[in-house]
This record gives sequence, structure tokens and C-alpha cells, in this order.
Amino acid sequence: MAEDELVQRSRQGDIASFNQLVAIYQRSVFNLALRMLSDAQAAEDATQEAFLSAWRHISGFRGGSFKAWLLSIVANCCRDELRRLKRRPAVPLADLEANPDGLPASTCSVEDDLLSLELREEIYRGLVSLQPEQRLVVILSDIQGLSYEEIAQATCCSLGTVKSRLSRGRAHLRDYLRLRGTFAGPPSS
Repeated sequence: MAEDELVQRSRQGDIASFNQLVAIYQRSVFNLALRMLSDAQAAEDATQEAFLSAWRHISGFRGGSFKAWLLSIVANCCRDELRRLKRRPAVPLADLEANPDGLPASTCSVEDDLLSLELREEIYRGLVSLQPEQRLVVILSDIQGLSYEEIAQATCCSLGTVKSRLSRGRAHLRDYLRLRGTFAGPPSS
């Protein structure tokens, strides 16, 4: 069944059609949440919250890219969680003992298989070092493959803001990787 038909049926209350949409997008939603929150458990929670919110508000979907709409919901869930963590930061002791470098357990995907473990970890650390708004647009563009227009829709920002954040985020990430000897490209301007 085509995505448009699944969305239309979901808007009419068909939970089976919505579950098919969940199956299609759960990896993308989880990967965005994981990269934004840097914690697998928090990413699972944000993923679940995003899908619940999407189900509750599917009648408000006004067309366009369903993926962008869904990723905007998970991005908002992640922003809420980041604000909450900023107010009350906590790292469970068991997590530190099991994972002393603070990196979440890797989730395997085609993209991850193409990169070496060391490079993936440096890129991951570089993403975490970005401001949340920059991190979001870099992930949506360079990892999720959304167009600028879809990112603007997902982030509720203007196209110019998306391009600016993406440019600054990429430059910061490039500089971060260059300082660690991971990237030898031209300096950012």
C-alpha cells in the first residue's frame, strides 16, 4: 500500500495502517532520537513518545512530506528531553561503569557498516559537540537525507535558517574532526 493511502487511512482511525507507517519509519525516528540525545534508552522513549504523539495528532497532518512531519515530532520530543536533562542532569552509575567513555551502544545500519568504528566514534562525538539546532539539521540532511524544504518543515524554520544552521554545523563538525586529525579537508571559511 502506498504511503499516501496509509496516511489517509490512519487519519480515518485505522491503527493497522498507522502501524505500517511505524514499521516504515521506526529506524529513521530512532536514529534521529539517538543522535540527538546520545542515549539509547532516552532515544527509545522519545521514539515511543513521537509515535504516540503522531497517532494522536495525525488528523492535523496537512499533507506534504509525512516523513518530515514525523521527524519534526521526534525532534520536538528530543528538544523537550534535552531541556529536561539540562535542568536535571543525571548519569546512572551503572551506565558509567558499563560504558566509561559515555558513548551509547552502537546500532548497526548500512551507513554505520561503511565507517570504521574509530571514525564513527569521532563523528558521533563531533555531532554531540554541536548546538542542538545545528545537530538536528546536520542529522536530518546528512544522515536522514531530507531536502532543505523537508528540514524547514520538520524544524518549523525558514529555508534560510536551515541553510545557515547546516552550514555552521558542518563547519563546526569539520573543524572538530580536523583538530582530532580525523579530517584533512580544506579549512572552513
